[in-house]
Amino acid sequence: AEAIVGALSRLDAEDPLKPLLDNIVNGNIQGVALIGGCNNTKTMQDLAHTTIAKELARKNVLVLATGCAAGALAKAGLLTPEATEEYAGETLKAVLTAVGQAAGLPGPLPMVLHMGSCVDNTRAVAVATALANKIGVDLDKLPVVVSAPECMSEKAMAIGTWAVSLGFPTHLGVMPQILGSSLVTNILTEEIKGITGGYFMVETDPQAAAEQLFACIQQRRRGLGI
Repeated sequence: AEAIVGALSRLDAEDPLKPLLDNIVNGNIQGVALIGGCNNTKTMQDLAHTTIAKELARKNVLVLATGCAAGALAKAGLLTPEATEEYAGETLKAVLTAVGQAAGLPGPLPMVLHMGSCVDNTRAVAVATALANKIGVDLDKLPVVVSAPECMSEKAMAIGTWAVSLGFPTHLGVMPQILGSSLVTNILTEEIKGITGGYFMVETDPQAAAEQLFACIQQRRRGLGI
């Protein structure tokens, strides 16, 4: 979080978040996606992580990553300026290039920003909270989504529940062991929306998951009138 604000301060020292907010409002950045969670032996290793990250970046979504997911994306070379040039949408690429050059880099920032270990998801939410406070809305109104493409451990489910409680649409890429109960499934995917604004969505196809996550971002943008 501090590094992001520090880089943005090169564009506006008095109000570092303004360049990020302005580019979200004007659509250069459609929204923000936080990808986290471990690998799971039920899936092809790293495929869902990389597919979702590439597809969202192509649609001009800024991707943040933590923990094992960040490692998966790093192995695929997605935490590099070269990945920005190859995969990022044109307007996202332009923003990352402007920030990178302002920070003294020869090219753009990486299209995926590493936010730390799996317990550092709070760093990403700190940025979201600052944005929400700046425009005077709750977190559940922001065009921010969360994905655990290969969720495996109980810790990942706990983090996912935390994300839902904050108001974020949260994708699970592996079937959780709750779907045998229609009551529990309905509470966590539908009824919870009316309580926190967030909810779980389960989709094992990473391409379809990316489309659903982007649709959530668009819905939030419409709610803000942007």
